[in-house]
Amino acid sequence: MTLRLLGTTSENGNCPTLYEVVETGDIVVQGDLLTDTRHLEQLRDVKVSEGCVVIPRELLTRFAPKE
Repeated sequence: MTLRLLGTTSENGNCPTLYEVVETGDIVVQGDLLTDTRHLEQLRDVKVSEGCVVIPRELLTRFAPKE
């Protein structure tokens, strides 16, 4: 799998950051883990192999693919 950096709104190399999987066009999101149990309880259908991260809206509006 080859990742291509799409963009980041962080400073000093910290997250959050968006990447694209070159071979598939899928998006990889790097961000702080969602750990607040009140928020986690509201999520549905989360598999054991999945994790949830928090990213600023600005990151998506600036760098997420439009097509």
